[in-house]
Formats: sequence, structure tokens, C-alpha cells
Amino acid sequence: MGVGDGARQRAALGTWPTPLEPAPRLARALGLGADDLWVKRDDLTGLGGGGNKVRKLEWLCGAALAEGATTLVTTGAAQSNHARLTAAAGARLGLDVVLVLAGSPDSSASGNLVLDGLFGAGVVWAGKVRGAKLAAAAERVAEGLRQRGAVPCVIPLGGSSPVGAYGYAECGRELLDQAPDLDTVVATLGSGGMMAGLVDTLGPGRVLGVDCGAVDDPAGTVTGLVAGLSGTVHAPGDLRLRHDQVGAGYSALTEESMDALTLAGRTEGLALEPVYTGRALAGLRAAVRDGSVAPGRRTVLLHSGGLPGLFGHAAAVARSQEALTVLSP
Repeated sequence: MGVGDGARQRAALGTWPTPLEPAPRLARALGLGADDLWVKRDDLTGLGGGGNKVRKLEWLCGAALAEGATTLVTTGAAQSNHARLTAAAGARLGLDVVLVLAGSPDSSASGNLVLDGLFGAGVVWAGKVRGAKLAAAAERVAEGLRQRGAVPCVIPLGGSSPVGAYGYAECGRELLDQAPDLDTVVATLGSGGMMAGLVDTLGPGRVLGVDCGAVDDPAGTVTGLVAGLSGTVHAPGDLRLRHDQVGAGYSALTEESMDALTLAGRTEGLALEPVYTGRALAGLRAAVRDGSVAPGRRTVLLHSGGLPGLFGHAAAVARSQEALTVLSP
């Protein structure tokens, strides 16, 4: 069983609307006007430590329940925020959860994995695989569950399907209510569903996606999800995308992301993480520098959450500890 693309049954999991907060000190540090930059706090969605995946999971889990599922199966990296929130959603809804994670048990013992355990999820380690091979591993796990009498529902990587993307089409409408003069919303492009939903509501000209290296064809992934969501066809070239923040790869810490974490923390007391939100702010900073985001216009940084992942990222933890100022008593 998969999540039916036509389904529109919602499982109530989050707290809405999430706040839209001004960030004047960060705005000035980036070279924007004090009232230009606002932060959409989708780290405050409520369930399981919060984060953007809650919007997707409300619709994905609603569809799974409608189809009679007893177990949710999904995939991700060892520090997957989506996996952590799928585990939390299963606990809230009384469903078993199996997480099929890339890597091995020694990948990391902290961060999101701690919460996966607290929420009661089972983990299957799939080894060094990604993309189609990771999805195939999840299908094999689901088949084993069927043979044992369970009714599994396989949720795709990152919850990114047309059903999941609908949650971010709703977020786009929420943003228009909160900031009718919105010029640009800056969002990380991971598995693509968040950007796809925003593009579907706001149009491609108002959404700046910052690629984090999670998928091989980010533009095609987003346009495909938009087409599946509403039937709207965009050419990949219609999208506003930045690919300059990927660095050495998805899980690698970049200097730009680390600088962004420090800047957000020291100007606004805002906690970001290195893979998604750090890259999003780094992309915004680069966009201001090259003029593609300009002063005098309302810009929103979408804070997609993921803070537990910071504590599971050894390089980012070490750099943060090095930055700690120790004073004499």
C-alpha cells in the first residue's frame, strides 16, 4: 500500500498557523532593511519537536488511515527529520512505524535517533544506499510486514508526494494571509515537497529554493510534484533555484552554512541546523549579495525546523563548541 495521490483526508497533528516573526537584526546583518526580513516559524509546528514535515504528514497519515494502514514505513538518512516526525505521528495516531535508514548503526547515536527511539519506532539499517535503492529497501520491508499480517503504508522520502506537498500549498495560503505583500519566500529544497507546495500557491517567481543536495534532479522533482498536486505545468527553468550551497554533499558541513548558524544565533537567538535551515539562510545571504533578493521588499525565511539534527551532526557540534567563549570567574 502507498499513499493515494487523490486522497484529501487530514489527520490533525500540528498547531496552526505558525508564527511569522520579524528579524530586524538579522535583516540588517544581511544588508536588508530592518523591516524587510521575517521568519516563518515552521519549527514550531508542535508534534515531535516540530518541523516542516508535520504539514506533509497530516495529509499523508490521513490518507494512510483512510486506506486501513496499521504500520507506517518510510526512509531517510540516519538523522532524518522526516523519519523522526513520522515516528511521532505514528505514536500520536496509534500506528506502528518502521524507519528504513541509509547508513549503519554506528552512523550516530544522538540527535534525531534518540527521539526515534523515544517515539517507539523500529529501525532497519539499509547500508550506503540512496534514491531508488533506498526506496526498494523500504518496499522489501513493507512486503515482510504484509507476510506477517500487518497493513503497511510506505511514505516516500521526505514525505514528498503530491499528497504531502498539499500541506505546503496550505502554508502558502497561510503566508498570504500573514504577509499579503510577500515578495520572496526562501526555503530549502530537500526532497522537493515543501518548495512544490509553495510554488503551487505562490507561483514560481515568489519562491527561492536553496538546493541541499538531497535529490539528483531538484528542478524536475519540484515541477513533477506541482503537476501531480494541481495539474499546473511549469518548466524547470521557471523555478528560482540556487545550487551554490550544496558544497561537498548533502550531509557535509559547509562554511557558508556554519556561518549562517552563527549569524542567526547571534543576531536573533534563532537556532538553525546545518543541512537545511543553515543552507537556506546561506542561500538568502548569497541572494542579497548578488541582488536577486533586494532591500525594500518583504522577504520570508522559512524555518523548517530540524534542530535535533544539529546535535547528531558531529562537525557542527564541534564547531559550535569551539565558538564557546569561556570567561574567567
